[in-house]
Amino acid sequence: MTKKRAHGDGGIDPRGPDTWRLRYRVNQQRFTKTFHGSLGEARKELRRLIRSGDTGEHVAPDKVTVAQWVDRWIALLKRQPNEEAGEGSKKRKRGLVNPRTLERYEELLRCHVKSTLGARPLQHLQASELDDLYVKLEKKLATRTVHHVHTVLGACLKAAARKGLMIASPTLRAEAPVPGESEAGTVLEEDQLRTLVEGYRGSVLFPIVAVAAFTGARRTEILGLWWTDLDAKNKTLRIERAVEQTKEYGLNLKEPKRARHKRTITIDDDLIALLLAEREKHLRIKAGVPDGAAVDLSLVKLPDDALMFPNPPAPGESFSFTGLRNPDNTTKEFVRKAAKLGFPGLRLHDLRGTHETLLLDRGVPVHVVAARCAHDPAVLLRIYAKRTRKADTSAAAVIGALSKGVLGS
Repeated sequence: MTKKRAHGDGGIDPRGPDTWRLRYRVNQQRFTKTFHGSLGEARKELRRLIRSGDTGEHVAPDKVTVAQWVDRWIALLKRQPNEEAGEGSKKRKRGLVNPRTLERYEELLRCHVKSTLGARPLQHLQASELDDLYVKLEKKLATRTVHHVHTVLGACLKAAARKGLMIASPTLRAEAPVPGESEAGTVLEEDQLRTLVEGYRGSVLFPIVAVAAFTGARRTEILGLWWTDLDAKNKTLRIERAVEQTKEYGLNLKEPKRARHKRTITIDDDLIALLLAEREKHLRIKAGVPDGAAVDLSLVKLPDDALMFPNPPAPGESFSFTGLRNPDNTTKEFVRKAAKLGFPGLRLHDLRGTHETLLLDRGVPVHVVAARCAHDPAVLLRIYAKRTRKADTSAAAVIGALSKGVLGS
């Protein structure tokens, strides 16, 4: 231990029971590191540190904690306000993730990681500690939520490794919980879908439910539709944006998460007629004329960013053509009404899965359905394409025709 070592070999000094100070050089710079373990393990670690300098993989000792790095990582991902947009503009510069996703990242790490492992030095974090964390979380959280914690923490620690703050992310060696297959919720039969949509007739939600049922668009995409997105002549509807709600910015319009989410879909005549009737209501509000009054509405112009489904005004408030409707409140209203119609537990998002499944049952190719609904075909088949009783009966009939005369006695 006291023997003088050759230049570049480094040194090991005892600092307590199974505690050692490792001294070494990399690129003519001195480094020291405290190591806990046996003398043999300390020698092995010293050799690794010296070798990492030769291979260019050396990570300098750092005292940054897990909590400090989490805060830095969240700050790196944050989207900043667009100063070039005019005052009051809701547009934002594109960050590495959108604000709603970032809020979820921050929430998972703050509630489940920083509260338990936040004080640990980042470079001392071990895979076994993550295993212990996951086991504790699974006692109080759903397995899928624990898996989300693992995924987000993995992205956070991999970023730390890329920045040279640690050798490798310990999440690569941790035993991640397996969430199992995701469920897409309830899928309605054709007659059930008609009954449901008809049940909303006369409600302010009727056109929203109709669009959800017969386009397969997402809730936030529907609430982000402008009247300029409708081309009644060519029977198409353009989907280019969605409503997003965050704590920092409130309700906001955002671009789709992926390029394929921007799409133009064909819609049927009945849906076009329903939307044109809704648009006429808005034109009458703009013109200040009551329903039924004879007036030439072709001279009335709505704002270019007038929403198809703006937020209904509160008592005493004026109508806003651009006021964003809260997606969560819309879903709550839908769920309450659906329960009264005999569909308890049905979500607004279930209409999307129903739309996709019924198209597949009718023989529409998978790639066509995927493009219409902005889905990856593999995900569409694995999660969202639910088998209906009617489709299963049709399949049995086909197989029966094939086996006729073969299986009989």
